[in-house]
Amino acid sequence: MILPYFIIIPLLAAFIISLIAGKKDNWAVILSVIASSALLVLSLFSFISMKEETITYSMSAWSIPYGIVLVQDALTSFILVMVSIISFTSLIFSIQYIRHLSMDWKYYSLFMLLVTGMNGVIITGDFFNLYVFMEIALFSAFALVAYGSRAEEFEAAFKYAVMGSVSSFLILVGIAVVYSATSTLTMAKVAQILPTLNNEIVLWVGAIFMAGFGLKAASMPFHAWLPDAHSSAPAPISSMLSGVLIKALGIYVMIRIFYNVFNAPEVFMKIFLVLGTISILIGVFLAIGQWDMKRLLAYHSISQIGYILLGMGIATPLGILGAVFHLFNHAIFKSLLFYNAGSVEMALGTRDLRKMGNLMKLLPTTSQTSLIASLSISGIPPFNGFFSKLIIIIAALQAGLPWYALFAVIGSLLTLASFMKVQRYGFKGETVIETAENKIGWRMNFAMITLAVLCVVTSLMVVPGIQEVTLDPVVKVIANKTEYIQLVLGGLNGN
Repeated sequence: MILPYFIIIPLLAAFIISLIAGKKDNWAVILSVIASSALLVLSLFSFISMKEETITYSMSAWSIPYGIVLVQDALTSFILVMVSIISFTSLIFSIQYIRHLSMDWKYYSLFMLLVTGMNGVIITGDFFNLYVFMEIALFSAFALVAYGSRAEEFEAAFKYAVMGSVSSFLILVGIAVVYSATSTLTMAKVAQILPTLNNEIVLWVGAIFMAGFGLKAASMPFHAWLPDAHSSAPAPISSMLSGVLIKALGIYVMIRIFYNVFNAPEVFMKIFLVLGTISILIGVFLAIGQWDMKRLLAYHSISQIGYILLGMGIATPLGILGAVFHLFNHAIFKSLLFYNAGSVEMALGTRDLRKMGNLMKLLPTTSQTSLIASLSISGIPPFNGFFSKLIIIIAALQAGLPWYALFAVIGSLLTLASFMKVQRYGFKGETVIETAENKIGWRMNFAMITLAVLCVVTSLMVVPGIQEVTLDPVVKVIANKTEYIQLVLGGLNGN
């Protein structure tokens, strides 16, 4: 049973790093790279080998409702692969990037705790441990946002901590209401009991969770913390926050709760549609006016999360397929864009697009990969973002929601305009820049090239034959809402 190792490996790495690391970060780098590599291999193996199985693991001999259960299905495996890919490339990118700030082992220990928290949230099968792992990830994220020790970073971390505390309080209240109504915290058992209770309980708890996890996902109107936190953090941490953290702690949990536990109530699906559309449009409008490259990217995180919520709100198998695919694609191209921004900031000492210029000669890898990422997020074929957005738009039309499809198209066109600005001023400007403050090493280039290749390769996931073994099992877990109950409780009874 490899399921517990998704928690054990990064948690053990974090503690060993703190025990044996010296003044320099050499051991911390080695241990964290080994741990992230192992997690990447395990996640890929489990995703390839599992297919449509649902695996449960009891953490003790105690049965429900007292025992702690871990659950892995196609959705879990899919999100674990996403987290592992971005964690691995962010860590490789960090080695040189963080050393230009300081050679401190604490960064790597916190990074491993961040991964521990996210993996725990993804594989846990009960609400209380979801909350515990969520807090582990959040406290690590707070510290990492402030890692550079500049005033703006402390301010962003403080704002993030305040908003994170508010969302955590709301989530804890929701969990308390769930427990008082059902006398259990195991998600599958809660899902089994809820239909026998007053429907108002689902509506009240759903509203609380919508606000709490909406803050984690940074969808409109719960987005206030995100622009500062994502723009102020070190670039590899920005990629983790935007690429995977808001999805693991926000979107993934919302999908699991509102589909597999609450059985997708129509009222919440409509809220997803509205919040998704608002996020798409307002996020991209706010992004267009930005000249700080990382802040521009941060606002685009809000906009792109909107597409995922829109797909989930459509609630048809095709809409869910588009949402799941865009969830994965956004992690790849947005992380790459933050690597690009970090590379430019490290080389030039600025994030202001107006102070950049033609970087093709000075930073060829960064310039070329930024173009690929810009085309991907803008929905230009043959890159991955095009296919996931197209699927969501087609799903909206098939579901009789033409206005939502139109808003999605408008959002994509405005995104293209925004990144034409990035390319025009940031990478292909009139001023040719030939000298850099810091050299960009092969590790940073490796991370950027890897994700740039994935922007193209992952487009193949919608090819018939490949889609059946990659995306369809994930869609089935979400769309067959109540099957989660039988599979989890049946697996536990089998144990």
